[in-house]
Amino acid sequence: MTLHDEHEHHHHQDAPQDAVIRDPVCGMTVDPKAGKPSLDYRGHTFHFCSEGCRSKFEATPEHYLTAKDPVCGMDVDRATARHFLKHEGEKFYFCSTDCKAKFEADPTAYLDGNRPAPKPMPKGTLYTCPMHPEVVSDHPGDCPKCGMALEPMGVPAADEGPNPELVDFTRRLWVSAALSLPLLTLAMGPMLGLPLRDRIGEPAATWIELLLATPVVLWAALPFFRRAWNSVVNRSPNMWTLIGLGVGTAYLYSLVATLAPGIFPMSFRGHGEAVPVYFEAASVIVALVFVGQVLELKARERTGSAIRALLDLAPKTARRIGSDDSETDVPVDDIQAGDRLRVRPGERVPVDGSVIDGQSTIDESMITGEPLPVEKAEGDALTGGTINKNGTLIMIAEKVGAETTLSRIVELVAKAQRSRAPIQTMVDRVSAVFVPAVVVAAIIAFAIWAFVGPEPRLAHALLAAVAVLIIACPCALGLATPMSIMIATGRGAQEGVLVRDAEALERFAKVDTLIVDKTGTLTEGRPNLTDIIPAAGVDEARLLSLAASLERGSEHPLAEAIVAGAQERGASLVDISDFAAKTGKGVEGRAGDTAIALGNAAMMTDLGVATDALQAETERLRGDGKTVMFVALDGRLAGIVAVADRIKPTTAAAIKALHDSGLKIIMATGDNAQTAKAVAAHLGIDEVRADMLPESKKALIDELRAKGNVVAMAGDGVNDAPALATADVGIAMGTGADVAMESAGITLVKGDLNGIVRARHLSEATIRNIKQNLAFAFGYNALGVPLAAGVLYPVFGLLLSPMIAAAAMSLSSVSVIANALRLRLAK
Repeated sequence: MTLHDEHEHHHHQDAPQDAVIRDPVCGMTVDPKAGKPSLDYRGHTFHFCSEGCRSKFEATPEHYLTAKDPVCGMDVDRATARHFLKHEGEKFYFCSTDCKAKFEADPTAYLDGNRPAPKPMPKGTLYTCPMHPEVVSDHPGDCPKCGMALEPMGVPAADEGPNPELVDFTRRLWVSAALSLPLLTLAMGPMLGLPLRDRIGEPAATWIELLLATPVVLWAALPFFRRAWNSVVNRSPNMWTLIGLGVGTAYLYSLVATLAPGIFPMSFRGHGEAVPVYFEAASVIVALVFVGQVLELKARERTGSAIRALLDLAPKTARRIGSDDSETDVPVDDIQAGDRLRVRPGERVPVDGSVIDGQSTIDESMITGEPLPVEKAEGDALTGGTINKNGTLIMIAEKVGAETTLSRIVELVAKAQRSRAPIQTMVDRVSAVFVPAVVVAAIIAFAIWAFVGPEPRLAHALLAAVAVLIIACPCALGLATPMSIMIATGRGAQEGVLVRDAEALERFAKVDTLIVDKTGTLTEGRPNLTDIIPAAGVDEARLLSLAASLERGSEHPLAEAIVAGAQERGASLVDISDFAAKTGKGVEGRAGDTAIALGNAAMMTDLGVATDALQAETERLRGDGKTVMFVALDGRLAGIVAVADRIKPTTAAAIKALHDSGLKIIMATGDNAQTAKAVAAHLGIDEVRADMLPESKKALIDELRAKGNVVAMAGDGVNDAPALATADVGIAMGTGADVAMESAGITLVKGDLNGIVRARHLSEATIRNIKQNLAFAFGYNALGVPLAAGVLYPVFGLLLSPMIAAAAMSLSSVSVIANALRLRLAK
């Protein structure tokens, strides 16, 4: 089997001329003439929408050749399939329009036997609770404390597929909602003036309610009952305890009232001499709680995106050189320490090692955060995942697998995400007291009515206990936080502040220390031409014109900065001959009869060019953190040009505003101390930490948090990912790496530090709203439980029926939703 690049783009050889050309990995249609990546495999050319898809195909091509039609079972060529769709995050291919139409009409009828099996976890995998990280199990299951599904620890697979719990809960939500709406309409029709129930007749309406509610309670709500049971067995009462009690009591009571109404005394009977039932209460509770659960699960699922983005940085294959000097492409997992590897221009370094032959420049920004590539020659170290820019290198592998720097960064992020339990909200703190109190209240109400209440005592006792359990069912608690977060997320997006979860919002209001990366956060993240200083007697315009003309032949980012700066200044460029690049030193060539050289001090020394005349200017520019290059014309110093990563225009004002809000600001950068201190002095930053590696930034945050500081970290690079995941609040610049954005709790779309101030205001408004929601939810319960128990009966003769209790329970959810919607008006 061989895989190789195919530069001549043509159709898949087995495909008819009118066939769709489809990326076999992601399913997107691809224009073969658009210059997209392609590969030749077994005599056929496959086209891809991106290098990422091509890499996945290259690693395991057999996985992407065919797919099974979920309707008829036929094998379909993925690269030419005319009929394709995505459903619940999965890709499905069809042999014909009829099969696709059948699937679209009823996907669930075809999914169970065709859904890809979940990938087996590695032997020895441990599982932990996202809410209670101290809970660790050697097998999957539910958390004994809160009932949430346990998640695997360690580094997840690069493509785990959708969260099975989210897929399952989403399906249960749709079923619950579809059955609850007509059930609610039927039950509440008389209150709303709808004659539907009268037309159907009370007995028939009750049986219809039973038929609609039974699938919701006995199928959809099963995960809730399991969590409720676990909470009782493990003596950790929580929201699920009350949900299980409320739903179970309402359904069982209503079931008995429907199947055996004769056992109830006449005092139980209501409209039409029928015993009232509360199927709609049980069903609506389940549907509302599923809304909150699905919203939370969707937010939690995104935390794994950071790991997957990091894993995508590692190449899937490497070119290994055998003992006979033959070269073969092999999976990176097969590379052993001591193997010789070839790294071609534009490729990522496969593993950690060192150069044994060749010269090139390497983009190490994923590790250092710095935009300028680093010159590499024999003996220099290479880091897996970094990008080879222009030369070919032969390296020897030294660290492979879990020992590579990229793997360590992945593990740091994974550990950081696991180590932070979501906030202990008011729900958790109050539930431990509230749940037992409600159960005790129901028992006391039953006992009082049974022993000292009016006749029929047992009937009144049962009604009071049922009403207490129904009105206390906390579906509003399940909505309180997710609803506010959902509305706040949309509101923040309008202001360029993308929020991932409630934890980031709550903690950000309490942050006292802000750590900022330099490159790409305070600065623009790319080199710019800042200074042109000619020597005595040299025209500045001519100096810039010749320097830019020479650098036009170079691929170095500094060269690009000089050319772009010259064009911005209107310099005219001339043709260059005899161009030559001196690795690690500079470039030289000729413009007509003039010999031009541009490079560092080492290059000037090699050419015998004295630089003393501009020594003072050189030192001044270097003191400002700028990179200085000398220009020589015909063997004499003609001037210097300086390049620097410019500070963003909005940074200074943003730093002042952050200082005014009481934040201490620390710069942590992988750049050298001289440049870092120059930038910090200009901006008035409180503290500087330079030459920081990814592990160093994470250690700094751990150190500050150990002292009691609440720390936010703002960064934009792969090297910032572990620190962003470790900080109390991670803030990513939207102009930076995907990994940084996936690791952070908050992303600023414009990469503007002013967004941090807006994010602080949003967090304060959201936390206020969540607390108001919780107050609504608990307030209804605190007021409703005594009423349901019958405290007003001795004085006013009023007894709250379970029907009114169910309506009050629903009203608390409506209040929570309405209050959360007010966040859309927040400024």
